[in-house]
Amino acid sequence: MDDITGDKNLTRRVMKLKDLIGYEPGSVVSRTIVDKKAGTITLFAFDEGEGLSEHTAPFDALVYLLEGEGEVFLSGEPFLLEEGEMIIMPSREPHALRAKKKMKMLLVMIKEV
Repeated sequence: MDDITGDKNLTRRVMKLKDLIGYEPGSVVSRTIVDKKAGTITLFAFDEGEGLSEHTAPFDALVYLLEGEGEVFLSGEPFLLEEGEMIIMPSREPHALRAKKKMKMLLVMIKEV
């Protein structure tokens, strides 16, 4: 697949985000759509039960669920997300994610200047 970070460009094309990434059994798949100094936009596909362990980031992050169902944990507090919902994760706050069902999400991270 082509993206802004690869050989070809996704600009000036109409696309469905959830069609730009596929599921892999027992895995978390990611695809960077934009990688700039100001921030990144990344697609993720999580198989059911898969997730990202607790970590922190030095910038705010917006998670938008494209399909499925997942949990976001902010400083240990769980937040259930369903298709079409989003949450903003504050910078430097410990967070983790887990797919309750197969899920695809868009992660937008904006770097502080």
